[in-house]
This record gives sequence, C-alpha cells and structure tokens, in this order.
Amino acid sequence: MNAPDLPLALAHLMETMGSKAKVASAHMARAQAAIKNRALLNLAALLRQNVAALQSANAKDVARAQAAGLAAPLLDRLLLTPKIIETGAIGCEQLAIMPDVIGEIIGMKQQPSGIRVGQMRVPIGVFGMIYESRPNVTIEAASLAIKSGNACILRGGSEAIESNKALAALVQQVLADAGLPLEVVQLVPTTDREAVGLLITMPQYVDVIIPRGGKGLIERISRDAKVPVIKHLDGNCHVYVDDPCDIAMAVKVADNAKTQKYSPCNASEGLLVARGVAADFLPQIGAVYAAKGVEMRCDAEARAILAGVKAANIQPATEQDWHEEYLAPIISIKVVAGLDEAIAHINQYSSHHTDAILTRDHMHAQRFLREVDSASVMVNASTRFADGFEFGLGAEIGISTDKFHARGPVGIEGLTSLKYVVLGDGEIRT
Repeated sequence: MNAPDLPLALAHLMETMGSKAKVASAHMARAQAAIKNRALLNLAALLRQNVAALQSANAKDVARAQAAGLAAPLLDRLLLTPKIIETGAIGCEQLAIMPDVIGEIIGMKQQPSGIRVGQMRVPIGVFGMIYESRPNVTIEAASLAIKSGNACILRGGSEAIESNKALAALVQQVLADAGLPLEVVQLVPTTDREAVGLLITMPQYVDVIIPRGGKGLIERISRDAKVPVIKHLDGNCHVYVDDPCDIAMAVKVADNAKTQKYSPCNASEGLLVARGVAADFLPQIGAVYAAKGVEMRCDAEARAILAGVKAANIQPATEQDWHEEYLAPIISIKVVAGLDEAIAHINQYSSHHTDAILTRDHMHAQRFLREVDSASVMVNASTRFADGFEFGLGAEIGISTDKFHARGPVGIEGLTSLKYVVLGDGEIRT
C-alpha cells in the first residue's frame, strides 16, 4: 500500500469499527444478565490462568519503554504485575455479583392525568476509551462494557500495545464463548496517533469518549472531540490535618496518601496542617517522608518547624507548587490557620479530584464534606481510596471531575443514561 493510501485505510478501519460497535451495542442492550455475568466470571478465570503469558507480553512493552526513556510515572503504570492482574479478576467477579441495573425503572409516580411517569436506566451505547500505559484499563473497560450493556472501542497507548493485545484476546475468547458479538469490545490494532483523531470525531457511532492519561492528552481530546467527554485533567489531591486530630493516625494516613504509590492520580500532592497541631505533627511526618526520600516544598512556617528533621530534603514552595500534580516523591506543605483557610486553599488550588480531612471534630468534618468542591471528599481516610474498585463499583472506567452526568469514579451507572417512560391506559391530554 502506498503512503498516500494510509490515511484512507485508517479512516476505513475506524469507520468499520464504529459501525460494528453500534450494531454490537444494540445486541448488548438486550443481553440477559445471566449471560453477561457468566462472561465476567469466565474472564476472571482466564486472567488467573494466563498470568505468565500476560506478563511475558507486558515484559516486551516494558523493555521497549525503558529503551525509549519513558517517564517514570508512565513506566510504573505500564507494569502488569500478578497483583494487578488479580485485582482485575476480582473486579470482574465483583461486577458479576452486582445487580443488573439495565432496565431498572425508578421514581415511578402517578400524575393527576392518570399516567404514571418514571425513568428507566439504559446503556449509553458505544464508548471510546483512550488511555496511556495502564494495560489494566483494557480489562476494566471491557468488564464494565459487558456489565453495563454497552460496546466499547479501546485505543491504548503505543507503549502498551503487546499487553493490550494479549488482554483483548482473552476478552474476545470470553465473548465468543458467551455467544456475544466479538465487536462488543474492540481494540484499535494500530499505534497510529491519527486513530485517536478519528475516534473522537465519530458522533454517528460513538456516544461518549473517556480519556485516561496525561493532562496534555486530555486537553487535546477535550478540545478536538465532537463527542461528549468524561474527563479529569489532573489529580492535585490534598490531605488537611485539622486541629484537633489524632496525630498518630494523621501521620499514618498522610504517609499512605503520598507514598503508597506515587504515580496514581489519587496520590496526595498537597499537605495542609492546622497551626494548632503543626509543631507536633510536622516533625513526625517529616521524618517519615525524609526516610522515604520525599522532597518537601514548604511555606516559611512549615520550613521553620521541619528545620530539625534529619536528612530531610526541604525546599521553599513557590506559587506553582500549590497547583502542581507531581506524580513523584514530592509534596507541597503549608501551615494554615484552621479549617476555613484549608477549605479556601483546596477550592482555589485543587483539581477537584479527591481531598481529605483528618480530624476529631465532627462539625469540622461535616463542613469539609459540604464545602470542599471535589468529586471525592474524605474524612479520616487516605486519598488513595478514590478508586472504583475500592468504592465497591467492581471497576472504574475513569474518574470524572465534571459536574454533570458522572462525577468521581465512573462505574456501571456512569455508563448508563436515564430515559423517561410513561405508562398509561388510554389517557389523552385535554
């Protein structure tokens, strides 16, 4: 094939995938719950049976990414470990035992005219998933598509192509065994970036686009898409240590929120500490961070308190640090007067993803929950819990910081829509 033919061939490929997905989505909308659940259980079993093969495929991606100098956070997200595979399998099992919400009718009310009006939950139709690294997203997206009665077109990053192909092959096997259309889950087979541009401009086939990746990718998709987008641009999450609080608990949670894993979007990037507990709390958390090699970028008051911490890497914070999503062993630290200043700081600088308060004051906790304008707001818990699996959704397709349709981790219900249904007995409007 000549070079000029390539764009035409790619357009034909994406058009074909889109039309097949549309047909498959109609089939899935009427698929029986038992069939979908059996497919999910079979997928869980196949994942466990193929750990070695999946890791072998993943090793090829990792080696290529290392040679290409892929950034450390993306390289970390690229790994397909036995634990990650097992989490995917458990997610499939969780979804299988969850109620099937498709066709559920809610809010049915009798009207004065005699008609009854309610809302029925139905699949969105076809969603496009665009993601970097994170081959586990292939299973999360596929399993949620099956459970929610949708079809999906997956376009993973070129760095994870071998891993994604191996995972998609297992999904295709499960669909075939269940008698479901193979086009329910399609993986774009090319690494050509033009495929993304085509996928996000096919509203005749694709009902929503869900990007998971760096801020640049999501900004580009949000700007260029002709299809609605469920998105979050970044994860500048905060932990606020209140006065009063349990200092030991606060140290444990602030440590976990930052260091359990540096690369996820729900890792804490900012630490706010009430002035009343700063002298007790900061030296303790500072010692923990110092031992783990975490750089602390602090305001003047926090720097003064942390000055005596042995081996600590303490730097002055700039205005940009309050905005920053590091995805690295770096955290910004600021001493605040109390709850009001903490809430104001979070609402100004956070990305409205996930923010937590550590407190013993019930009223402070309630105010934080009400007033912090984020998709997930937590009391006395690590921000690392902001995840569909941890929230009991079985899996997540992504995390939305939008305020319409879906907000926070997007699971089954986030991939559905409500339509009005009217039941009558010959009523007419007069």
